[in-house]
Amino acid sequence: MFKLRRYLAGHYAECVVAPLFKGLEALLQLLVPLVMAQVIDVGIASRDASYVLAHGALLAGVGVFAWVISVTAQFFCSRLASAFGTAMRDDLFAHVLTLSRADVERIGRASLVTRITNDSQQVQDGLNMFFRLILRSPFVTFGTVVAAFLVDGVEGAALLAAVIVSGAIVMGFMRVTTGRYRQIQRGLDDVQLRVAENLEGVRVLRAFRREESERSDFAGVAGAVRDRQVTTGDISALVNPLTYVAINCGLIALLWLGGPRVSAGTLTQGQLVALVSYVSQALVELLKLTNLIMLLSKASACARRVNEVFETEPSMADGPLEAALAPDRPAVAFDDVSFTYPGGAGSALSHVSFELMAGRTLGVIGGTGSGKSTLASLVMRFYDATSGSVRVGGVDVRDLTRQSLRRVVSLVEQGATLFSGTIESNLRWGGPDAGEKDLEAALSTAQAAGIAGGREDGLAAEVEQFGRNFSGGQRQRLAVARTLARRPGVLVLDDASSALDFATDAALRRALRRDCSGSAVILISQRVTTVRHADQILVLDGGRQVGLGSHEELLERCPVYREICESQLSSEEVAR
Repeated sequence: MFKLRRYLAGHYAECVVAPLFKGLEALLQLLVPLVMAQVIDVGIASRDASYVLAHGALLAGVGVFAWVISVTAQFFCSRLASAFGTAMRDDLFAHVLTLSRADVERIGRASLVTRITNDSQQVQDGLNMFFRLILRSPFVTFGTVVAAFLVDGVEGAALLAAVIVSGAIVMGFMRVTTGRYRQIQRGLDDVQLRVAENLEGVRVLRAFRREESERSDFAGVAGAVRDRQVTTGDISALVNPLTYVAINCGLIALLWLGGPRVSAGTLTQGQLVALVSYVSQALVELLKLTNLIMLLSKASACARRVNEVFETEPSMADGPLEAALAPDRPAVAFDDVSFTYPGGAGSALSHVSFELMAGRTLGVIGGTGSGKSTLASLVMRFYDATSGSVRVGGVDVRDLTRQSLRRVVSLVEQGATLFSGTIESNLRWGGPDAGEKDLEAALSTAQAAGIAGGREDGLAAEVEQFGRNFSGGQRQRLAVARTLARRPGVLVLDDASSALDFATDAALRRALRRDCSGSAVILISQRVTTVRHADQILVLDGGRQVGLGSHEELLERCPVYREICESQLSSEEVAR
């Protein structure tokens, strides 16, 4: 947690005030047994009712004052912890957004969700309790020993021995449980992964009647976490009873030694009562301190996981240049590009080369697993090429800032993702400053004008989470419209019309040629009809470039392309 101390900046007043107020509350608590000793030895012994009432009023005043101090301290602690947690989560989320896809996949998406939510909350709770108890509990525990020595040295030594034994027990258990808490958090990552997979794929799960199997698998993963939690809980549960035993042994020793001394007159009854009260206070505070240390053990394990994310440097650094297109340079160019996914067994792309000028269209076609989506990811610089270079506007994408690159290049993927809000708020992801006419034009080009127009609220129509209140084709068209709203210089459509019927797909392509005539367009598809009218068609097979040319040229000299055409079109359509 020490590495996260930067999030305390600007809140140093709360860092000081909260523990000090708790310390003042502890000091008042230590005075109570001494006042009670005087009440017993003086007031009750002499039957002086006025003395007892006066000191009773004093104790009541101390109690009210201590309550006010405690409430104030807890207010500052809560405000400090909330500010700390909010700033940490904001920075953690922002840092995750700087990571590449490879970085995210290496850590694990489910693990990142757990770290941003559960782990960061555990750290926040640990900090809250730290500032509430870190000064109070040790101060009270130490103060009871000192006060006991001031009352009687022999009795104080008995209490000191009990406190030392209890402290050793607590520290020993802390060493054992810290590692176990890290294992529990890793187990929660697995639970999160299972939940995410099953919720996202719930329709597939039901279609294949896998409910019972998945329920069994989930029970196994959750059961493993439960077993770790139970084992750790069983170990932690021993701390409080052992602390009770140690302190109560000290109490027995105190009474064993104090009883005869009261009879002998060397120790008063009030002093013995005060000593017993100090033992009770020490027991309560040691139990609080035990719980604090256990909570800090968990928070420390979570803080390490949070720091692991912060310490993950983005594997792709921004370049110094701003992306810009020029009429005399290719908008997009691949120069002998090869790429292998991290941990992949073979190349996803091998020696791919092409140039695409502004205002031209490149079709990309190939079978499943041929590298089409990988090509789109390299243009967007979700990954860096293993060898060769990807250039946008004549500049290697590694030399461009990612923000400027993605202002120039826009991607629409097959799995169109919409976000909860309205149609308009989704479109403004693409064009924050676009006017209403611009948004309507984007919808018209994307063949999505009827989606908004057919709803009572128009552009203000609600979009539910993931766009689940729209069909697959509607989501794809809205995703295309969202991208067109930003007027991209390079438009990459990665099978973005796969859910559209042939008529709508054809209308979309005609509208793109008409309304995006100045943009470089990359059409990625498995449909020949989608790419056949492109200026150039790139044919991929197993990640290798096996053809580049027009539809007619490829029919003559590319067997792979001819085979694709013959599998999808009639002989008359192939010849046309």
